[in-house]
Amino acid sequence: MKRRTLAIAAVTAVTLALAAPPASATPTARPATAAPAVAALAAPDVQVANVQAHLAQFQSIATSNGGNRRAGSAGYTASVAYVKSKLQAAGYTVTEQTCTTCTYRGNNVIAEWPQGPADDVIMFGAHLDGVAAGPGINDNGSGSSVLLENALVLAQQSPTMTKRVRFAWWNGEEQGLQGSKFYVNSLTTAQKGYIKGYYNFDMVASTNGGYFINRVTSTTAAPLKAYWDSLGLSPEENTEGQGRSDDYSFQQAGIPTSGYAMGASARKTSAQASKWGGTANAAYDPCYHSSCDTTSNINATGLNRSADGVAYAIWDLAVGGGTPTNDFSVAVSPTAGGVARGGSTTATVSTATTSGSAQTVALSASGAPSGVSVSFSPSSVTSGGSATMTVSASSSASLGTFTLTVTGTGSATRTASYTLTVTGTGSCTGGQVVGNGGFESGTSPWTATTGVITNSSSQPARTGSYKAWLNGNGSTSTDTLSQSVTVPAGCSSYTLAFYLHIDTAERTTTVAYDKLVVQVGSTTLATYSNLNKASGYTLRSFDVGAYAGQTVTLKFTGTEDSSLQTSFVIDDVTLQAS
Repeated sequence: MKRRTLAIAAVTAVTLALAAPPASATPTARPATAAPAVAALAAPDVQVANVQAHLAQFQSIATSNGGNRRAGSAGYTASVAYVKSKLQAAGYTVTEQTCTTCTYRGNNVIAEWPQGPADDVIMFGAHLDGVAAGPGINDNGSGSSVLLENALVLAQQSPTMTKRVRFAWWNGEEQGLQGSKFYVNSLTTAQKGYIKGYYNFDMVASTNGGYFINRVTSTTAAPLKAYWDSLGLSPEENTEGQGRSDDYSFQQAGIPTSGYAMGASARKTSAQASKWGGTANAAYDPCYHSSCDTTSNINATGLNRSADGVAYAIWDLAVGGGTPTNDFSVAVSPTAGGVARGGSTTATVSTATTSGSAQTVALSASGAPSGVSVSFSPSSVTSGGSATMTVSASSSASLGTFTLTVTGTGSATRTASYTLTVTGTGSCTGGQVVGNGGFESGTSPWTATTGVITNSSSQPARTGSYKAWLNGNGSTSTDTLSQSVTVPAGCSSYTLAFYLHIDTAERTTTVAYDKLVVQVGSTTLATYSNLNKASGYTLRSFDVGAYAGQTVTLKFTGTEDSSLQTSFVIDDVTLQAS
């Protein structure tokens, strides 16, 4: 858990404090007074011994890497590798997302169980990093291990899924929730809408802990609370953790959140000690952010209750019974396009079977303005197939930007959005629309990091004397190069092209440490890295017809890690319409 230094944290701790001897005992709860709910009986029993085995691995990783698993350290990198290898072997779709804005550059691990509708997601997360002071076993090896074992159990059981389940292990939580913020900010509005609930697990085995739930009275919290209520635990609101862990990143984006916690440095009250056991007026975790946060700093009973509560929530929210429901998804690529009056444009509509068996999906579109027609070839597909969508504008079509809703109808109805811009009639003006593409006329109209546009002889230009040289510092840096361009309407082809030379001192052949991202508008066209190094310049080109009739920003962003330079050198940029 991230340490919060605001005065409110101190006030909370004082409010909770009551005079009593220091903490020493592991809390014991009263016997269960209520029968487990029906869904709890259907959910598997997650074996706490398996969760503890993951904790032992995290302890071993820390011991072998300077005693900690802090973000940016060898211990964190090894933790990522351990989690990823387990998930891939179990059949998960695993993505490592590099947090380029984190204080310590490192990877989030995102793992998705590839069953259930892709636009109906329940997400479970925990931060994988610790602090430099110790191995970080309760904070937050406990949450990370609980989620890892639940993910493995879900894969082993492979039940029928009514929703998509996604797990995440975050980088940089201890520096200010940085990894989860980066992930949430990388999502489109539609992708955020797909996530129906995010559940966070941070410090779920505190030795003098209590049983706390984030937003305990919310609908989102209901399955977590139902399980702990069935054990007679009477959980309370996690006031100490408000705004201090990764659920806050999702909450700020309007995504419903909840999660378990057992407490950090705040002190247990006498009422809580009476209810849950343990020592009043002592910290929930006496080893919080300390070297003693080892495998000896784990409350196995709390760890077990947390692990089983997560399983209960997964089965309650996302698992169905009987024969798998047939379901599918719909997507459009590109997601936006332009058309002049009297013209037409096309996009590809793709479908996928997300559960059960393949089925026939009929395609249709709504939201087209007056004078615009939309057709599909073929008009129906078997899920897993694709069709060509043609958008045609008459000579009197309404001008402006409109959102088309593409609908697939089968056993369910699934939709995707396409943004259409209709422009006036006119012949193609054609020609090159990028200004100063060879960088020989100063910096205008480019906007660039100081020194990027240069005639330095250390990296020669392809033509002339000037080029754009991003990064090449051998230290953590971000360089940008951008220009606003107006793409004419009515042309038959639109090609963005540039020459790129990548020179690097990195010796790896497998890890992309330094990257160049090429964007038009909000779309990423390509990402290059130190792995793409080559002698001389290489021509790169892209079809950007989707932006006809629009004014968009062409942007290059280069990022470099803390050592071993990579230079991204760009010259002769064109956007040719004809």
